[in-house]
Amino acid sequence: MGKIAFVFSGQGAQYPGMGKSFYEQSKTVKELFDRAEEYREGTLEQCFAGDPETLRSTKNTQPCLYLASLAAAITLTENGIVPEAVAGFSLGEIPALSFSKAFSYFEGFKIACHRGEIMNDVAQKVTASMMAVLRLENSVVESICRKYKNVFPVNYNSPGQLVVAGLKDELELFKLDVAEAGGKTMMLSVGGGFHSPLMNEASRTFEKYLKTVRVSKPSLPAYSNVTARPYEGDVKSLLVNQINHPVKWDLIITNMVSSGFDTFIETGAGNVLQKLIKRIAPQVSAFSVDNMEGAMTVLKELKSA
Repeated sequence: MGKIAFVFSGQGAQYPGMGKSFYEQSKTVKELFDRAEEYREGTLEQCFAGDPETLRSTKNTQPCLYLASLAAAITLTENGIVPEAVAGFSLGEIPALSFSKAFSYFEGFKIACHRGEIMNDVAQKVTASMMAVLRLENSVVESICRKYKNVFPVNYNSPGQLVVAGLKDELELFKLDVAEAGGKTMMLSVGGGFHSPLMNEASRTFEKYLKTVRVSKPSLPAYSNVTARPYEGDVKSLLVNQINHPVKWDLIITNMVSSGFDTFIETGAGNVLQKLIKRIAPQVSAFSVDNMEGAMTVLKELKSA
């Protein structure tokens, strides 16, 4: 076994009950969640028993998923699994940076709250959404996007899977073009046109907020969605640009594999990143941990490797 990396789930993976088993088993996790509840009343209810529609709202998704992602990472670390690098998909980059000590766990929660509120407010101003395009080369999808004023390639997930963001009326026409080109589309469970110019206002507002936050250099390599390389220099500027620029997930994983990482553990909710990683790099080991049972399974497997 080579090097281990933790990867933190992105928005859309959320589900009611996430993080609960870690909250019940880890003192550190419980203290973090309880402090988060004091700061943002109702967070525990949303995490543990919220309905899917409530969790789908960006202002709720981001703080809740932040906590669930860190809960899994903390639990693994407390049981002896320590990564040598981290990465996060979109919102997942916030807990990734927090885990790598760019800011405290609680400060990261506050950042996730503000980020979610800012992006939610801007998303309410336009009728936009996101759609995964399957079975087409990236260049073909990019070419179709150029036919539309408000449809943009935004999440480069894996070979044959590129997510676009855009206004809903244009996405309906875009979908027909994709079908004609031999591709397939799937709407995502998110409430806005994220990682596109439709989020320019959110990026500017988030930049103003981050001026009030102290951010340090990560203590271990934390890969940026914007550059697909470890954070260097001004962490804040990359976080700001991440909101309205594409997520280069396929390149992040390719770069990490080239740097010797062969074991990836998704922490947070579901197993979307685990599946994407296996598509990008079939030769690596990829796991997902979103509850205690899953954590124990991965711990057993890695310690016996």
